[in-house]
Amino acid sequence: MRRPRRLLAALALLAAAGATLAWSAWRSLDEPLAVAEPLVFKVAPGSTLARVAAQLAARGVVAQPRSWVLYARWRGLAAAIKAGEYEILPGSTPRRLLEQMVSGQVLLHSITVVDGWRTADLLAALRRNPDVASTPGVAPEALMDRLGEPGVSPEGQFLPETYRFPAGTSDLELLRQAHAALARVLAAEWAARDPKVPLASPGQLLIMASIVEKESGLARELPQIAGLYLHRLAIGMRLQADPTVIYGLGARYDGSLHTVDLQTDGPYNTYTRAGLPPTPIALPGAAALHATAHPSATDALYFVASDKDDGSHVFSATLAEHNAAVADYVAHLRRKSRGAP
Repeated sequence: MRRPRRLLAALALLAAAGATLAWSAWRSLDEPLAVAEPLVFKVAPGSTLARVAAQLAARGVVAQPRSWVLYARWRGLAAAIKAGEYEILPGSTPRRLLEQMVSGQVLLHSITVVDGWRTADLLAALRRNPDVASTPGVAPEALMDRLGEPGVSPEGQFLPETYRFPAGTSDLELLRQAHAALARVLAAEWAARDPKVPLASPGQLLIMASIVEKESGLARELPQIAGLYLHRLAIGMRLQADPTVIYGLGARYDGSLHTVDLQTDGPYNTYTRAGLPPTPIALPGAAALHATAHPSATDALYFVASDKDDGSHVFSATLAEHNAAVADYVAHLRRKSRGAP
């Protein structure tokens, strides 16, 4: 009788130990991972969950990797994890991390396209970003061919804003997103434009918006500058926009515009040619596009920097008023050079 009793007692102990182990393994799924600060962990393409668990255990992150893998297999999720970078936050649990990897909630990086950049600036920023994969042949002259719009100038074709993306996203894919965003905003602004705007197409709106973008650093002035240039365009006056001349000079621009630059004819010299230049000269932001589609009504034809040194301008309806404003600004600069208030 003693032997069966001992056997039963041993089996009971084993069952209790097994239950304890099972309970510990189950409880470990909801215990915080050993991360004191956000940890970026990369799941390589083709990795199994067992390998991921072993890597995390080796780094001291997962305390019971086998339990984690067995749970995932029981749920039928072990083969469903996705490759990519994951941010493991303090307080996260193995159960939450599995959900994160199965749903592909990868870490997103960002790049900000700045209002007024040229397309060349955007391409350079993409090349510098270590999280963006470079695509051979992504150069300005071939760019729109790659995006399915051959013959279109790439200048102005990408909307300035912040884009978020997983590591390894190609530059071409980000450019495609930025171009699609520009197309949506441009179409919406064109459809809702002030009917008195003297522009014949969305393309003309984009060109004018790029000039407006380069002429002011103050958002509040954008509608007024747009109104001024559209007023010039409506009455047949040359735009006389310095930024278009600078764009046409390209690498020859030395930081200052000279009289000879304004007098040398070229497709982007709006001092010598009437109407709009042939392409945009920069990437206009949403605010510049909206201001150009909904400009302020104004009789102003001229503007010059103000003496407030805040980027604002003085707008004038007549040349005499403008000349007086220019004289005031020159006097202001002379006082500043002398250190006078």
